[in-house]
Amino acid sequence: MDKSQTIRNFALIAHIDHGKSTLADRLIEQSNAFDKRQSREQMLDSMDIERERGITVKTQTVRLPVVVDNDNYVFNVMDTPGHVDFSYEVSRALASCEGAFLVVDATQGIEAQTLANAWLALESDLDIVPVLNKCDLASADCNKVAEQLQQTLGFKKDTTINISAKTGFGIPSLLKAAVERFSPPQQTDETNLKALLVDSWYDTYLGVMILVRVYAGALTKGQKIRLLAGKIDATVERVGIFLPQPTQTDALRCGDIGFITTGIKSLAQTQTGDTIVDAAEPVTTPLPGFRKLQPVVFCGLFPDSAENFPALRDALAKLALNDSSFSRENESSPVLGLGFRCGFLGLLHLEIAIERLQREFQVEPVTTAPSVAYKIDLRNGTSIDLRSPADYPDPTHIQATLEPWIKATIIMPRETIGAVIQLCSELRGKQISLSSLEERAVLVYELPLNEVVFDFHDRLKSLSRGYASFDYEPAGFREGSLVKLSILINGESVDALSCVLHRERAAVRAKAMCAKLKTLIPQQLFKVAIQGAIGGTIIARETVSALRKDVTAKCYGGDITRKRKLLEKQKKGKKRMRQIGKVNIPNAAFIAALKTDLS
Repeated sequence: MDKSQTIRNFALIAHIDHGKSTLADRLIEQSNAFDKRQSREQMLDSMDIERERGITVKTQTVRLPVVVDNDNYVFNVMDTPGHVDFSYEVSRALASCEGAFLVVDATQGIEAQTLANAWLALESDLDIVPVLNKCDLASADCNKVAEQLQQTLGFKKDTTINISAKTGFGIPSLLKAAVERFSPPQQTDETNLKALLVDSWYDTYLGVMILVRVYAGALTKGQKIRLLAGKIDATVERVGIFLPQPTQTDALRCGDIGFITTGIKSLAQTQTGDTIVDAAEPVTTPLPGFRKLQPVVFCGLFPDSAENFPALRDALAKLALNDSSFSRENESSPVLGLGFRCGFLGLLHLEIAIERLQREFQVEPVTTAPSVAYKIDLRNGTSIDLRSPADYPDPTHIQATLEPWIKATIIMPRETIGAVIQLCSELRGKQISLSSLEERAVLVYELPLNEVVFDFHDRLKSLSRGYASFDYEPAGFREGSLVKLSILINGESVDALSCVLHRERAAVRAKAMCAKLKTLIPQQLFKVAIQGAIGGTIIARETVSALRKDVTAKCYGGDITRKRKLLEKQKKGKKRMRQIGKVNIPNAAFIAALKTDLS
């Protein structure tokens, strides 16, 4: 048998917690190269946070030599993330494969990310094999889930494979299906190198490691290569494969998936989806599907005290070495001091980054409220990208404000349809479609992204008792009536508490913030006004009453005019103090205000 005909490149795709990583463990155990002394759960998940939370954050790959029907095969298996934040990385992983196992939990059925990943695989024209996992559980209903797959995606029930990734049931059938139903890599007569940059990460000893899929030609040690989108030339220093540990090899040829290292030291130069060609005879046509990763959610990260700024700066620099989709730039706040404005792919990406800072670098950052990137058209004909409320221009210079929208797919129990539709309507959503999936419903809505990033996911889970799943894709920018809500403390604006939001939501948000700050700011010797303002218009106000000092306590009897003189003197002093007095917001109170649910 031709060597190229024995290769099978396929991915594992599924919703979160449907068993991709556990299935990858069972496939690794079938490998002839597997050493049982190195066995542990979720072998392909490299970070502790991935194993503890049961999620995959980065695409992981492994090369498995297996025997099926007495024939030797090579499986290149990719374990992909299951969350919507990492959909672009999943699309590039799928682009490097010829097939995919669509894993569905037989106890839960189809979820939102199940559909999203299936559509990504269909767009890449892959051979898809539906797999029903956790069939050993008493609550599993394989027939019903198979019918759901046939109804929504057109997979016939007899093409579905029932397995239990935990016990190993059905794994031999899965291996046989990979050989029979996945196409081998297509061979080409082209000798000039063309390879896809699937992913990259930083290794402390080797520098940037690049995961590649070779489509034409070969990658060898000492070869000079060029990254078309990155516009950089480099020399290949190492070539290797994952078994699952990195193992050097002589070359990567057409159809192979492996890694290379070069002299490149920065992840910013190795963009996911880039095309790698030979620098001596470069191919000018890049592989399709490349786009630059753009952060979607932004927030400020500040140290909890000024002396901890160097530690935060170093921790973010190290985090950026292992996460090419994370961006940061310097920012300063009158309240919080020096910090960074950071960009993330989504709320899960933000949550994981914060947890990594706390665990791996022992840094406890103060996180401002998350926001999204807006576009603002100015009257002079130019436009700007607004990532921080502090950069909001003078309203008299604004021609139009545009906010990002998303197309959301929500799958929920049918009895919760009314509550979920009401929630989406409150958030200015526009219904696209509503369809039935047996006892579940599939709701498609268009929603403004800035309404989603606060607490939409938590409220959705609460309304559906935890059974709803949510997936979205960008739907472009649309004009909206956006304003900057400023929070004033004693007449002074606190930029770190400001936010950009829709005019309809401004009054509710301002009242909630002012009410919360009233409980957090300690009393002064003078009244403190807490105001929410849009431009020069005050739309909400709370007042922290002054501490009352009894200046007449030292008067024991005597004429009433003596007490009046003391009270008048105190009144003038408080008036003067209110004009020149400064209010220092305690750091604990400020953090509590930022963590408040203001939606």
